[in-house]
Amino acid sequence: MRILLTGITGQLGHALRTPLASLGTVVAADRTLLDLSRPSDVSDILNEIAPDLIINPAAYTAVDQAEDESGLAYRVNAEAPGVLAEWATSHDVPMVHFSTDYVFDGSGDQPWREDDLTGPLSVYGASKLAGEIAIRKAGGCHLIIRTSWVFASRGKNFLNTIMRLARERSEIRIVADQVGAPTSARALANGLSSILASGQAGARKNLLKQKFDATNGLIHITASGETSWHGFASAIVDGLRNRGVQLAIGNIVPIKTGEFPTKAKRPRNSRLDLGRAERIFGIRMPSWRDALELELDAIVEPVDEDN
Repeated sequence: MRILLTGITGQLGHALRTPLASLGTVVAADRTLLDLSRPSDVSDILNEIAPDLIINPAAYTAVDQAEDESGLAYRVNAEAPGVLAEWATSHDVPMVHFSTDYVFDGSGDQPWREDDLTGPLSVYGASKLAGEIAIRKAGGCHLIIRTSWVFASRGKNFLNTIMRLARERSEIRIVADQVGAPTSARALANGLSSILASGQAGARKNLLKQKFDATNGLIHITASGETSWHGFASAIVDGLRNRGVQLAIGNIVPIKTGEFPTKAKRPRNSRLDLGRAERIFGIRMPSWRDALELELDAIVEPVDEDN
């Protein structure tokens, strides 16, 4: 199986490279090979690569910046995935695409189900929802995976931001009234690889189509459990201290969303219901705390990036 993997310089794209290698030949595409900000070029590049499976974790993820760069956000998050899906449909190729909790408005306190009404609050969320719609419209075999609060030991993310601030400052103020499930790129990559690995290699394509169809093309996958950004930050600091990392931080102050204004609105309730993924694929995701421990270990005792 020839697998096209986009966004390999991002957290999730990088994490997917190793587990996918056991399933086939991975064509690891960065922007120099496949630039999703140029949707008009995508089909020609796909013709050259000729993949048997497309996995698209690439995205424009600068949530606040997207408010000023809506055109670029929509090209990368909506138009390009639509082109990928149209090519995949016309060539009978399954496609996996990653989306986000930001497609919801964050109201209430119950986990969002796949069939709940969407209502994004930001350009980023709206562009990701438009990408979902474009993929469904293409009509081919696809699986859209919504996830939340992705982090890793490498790259630009909340974990590394808090680690930097905890070394530099004696006090930080973190929002405590937004709740979700921090999900490591490693755990998410392992979850997807378990889905793709089911069945014998020769029959895998047909089996994937059957399972993707059973989900109506959409599932939620996050780590188990929930916390606030404040709770996540506190766990990061505690974990670093437990590993002997010298920090300047003395106090992590919980604040309300209104006390930390941002250009883009964030959903306050980012809980996602995991029942469909568990029922159809048998996925049991680790707790966000256990996943965090692995990433903290990787930071304190780094190993080869490709392992």
